[in-house]
Amino acid sequence: MSSADPSTPFDPAVPPAVSGRVAERGDGWIELQIPGTSYRLRLVLEVQLDAAVGDKLSGTLHAAARRIDVISAGGRYVEPVSGRPRRLQGRVVGGHVASGLLYVHAGVPFVCNLTDGRQQVSDFEIGQLVSFDVEAGTVFKPSRG
Repeated sequence: MSSADPSTPFDPAVPPAVSGRVAERGDGWIELQIPGTSYRLRLVLEVQLDAAVGDKLSGTLHAAARRIDVISAGGRYVEPVSGRPRRLQGRVVGGHVASGLLYVHAGVPFVCNLTDGRQQVSDFEIGQLVSFDVEAGTVFKPSRG
């Protein structure tokens, strides 16, 4: 994209959400089992969450993306399948230009904060296949209500 206009259709009002079940939990983290997949993602909690093992949750996954590469072929995935997300590959499904957030569906939807100062959300297009590492500390933000 060449325009950094935050009102473009590139900016959906709501980031993509994920649903799952609490597989495990600890002090300040949960492990979320994503239905229909083998994913058990260990995620940081920034707020108190009253959920027990087995409870259903929905919310958004927020990851700090290192340099993002546009690639020409491949699938959508999160590595590793179990544990803290370290690498994502998937399709750009949206973003918010003004806040520097790129929405990527890697088999599971993520909201990605760009950390490489040489890149901007407006450098990417919906539908592009991208691949990148993420920093430790992917955060689960529960949906309200």
